[in-house]
Amino acid sequence: MIKFYFHHTPNPMKIALFLEETGLPFELIPLDTLKGEQHTPEYRAINPNAKAPAIVDGETRVFDSNAILMYLSEKTGELAGKPEDRAEMLSWLMFIASGLGPYSGQSVHFRHAAPANLDYAVNRYLREAQRHYEVLDTHLEGREFIVGDSYSIADVSAWGWIDKAPVVLGEEGLTPYPNLQRWFDSINGRPAVERARNIGQDITFKKEFDEEAKRAFFPSNYPKV
Repeated sequence: MIKFYFHHTPNPMKIALFLEETGLPFELIPLDTLKGEQHTPEYRAINPNAKAPAIVDGETRVFDSNAILMYLSEKTGELAGKPEDRAEMLSWLMFIASGLGPYSGQSVHFRHAAPANLDYAVNRYLREAQRHYEVLDTHLEGREFIVGDSYSIADVSAWGWIDKAPVVLGEEGLTPYPNLQRWFDSINGRPAVERARNIGQDITFKKEFDEEAKRAFFPSNYPKV
C-alpha cells in the first residue's frame, strides 16, 4: 500500500485528489510542517528536500508533487492523457512545477508572511503569479482541459494551486481570468475534490505561526546550528 506523507497545503492536495480520483489504496501519514517534522532524518531519507508531499510505494520513494503524479499515472495508466499528447503533458507539468507553483508560493510569502515595506518583492512575485495565470487563461480559451480532450494529471496539478487564487492574488481571485474560472469551477465540482478536501480532517496539525513554526517552515532565514 502507498504511504502518503501529507499536509493540507497545495502540493500535497494534488496527490490527495489523484488518489481520490483513482481509488488507489493508501496509508495517510501526517507530516506537521509547522512542527518541523519534515526535517527529521527519517523523513529526509524519503525526501531529501524536506518538503511535503512524498510517497513510498513498496521499495520506491517519490518526492515532488508533479513527479508523484507522473509516477502514479504511469504506474496505473490513470489520468495520463493520450500518448500523442505526451510532449504537451510534459510541457504543462513543467510550467506548473517551475512557474505557477513557485511564483504563487512566493506571492503568498511576500504578501502575507514577509516583513512589511518589501514593496519591490511583493510587486515582483504578485505580477509573476498573475502572468502565469494569464498564460493558463489564454491557453484554456475554447478548451475544457489543460492537455488534450480529457481530464488528466495536468488538471490535477494546476488545481492544487489555482484553488488558492484568493490567497495568491488577492480578493478578486480568478475574476480577471474567465477561462481559468470556468475550468476551475468544472474541476472543483468533481466529487473527488470534496473527498480530497476531507482527507486528514481528523488530524490536528499545528496552526500557530509562532517562532517554532517560522524556523521549521523557513529554515533558510535562520543561521544553521
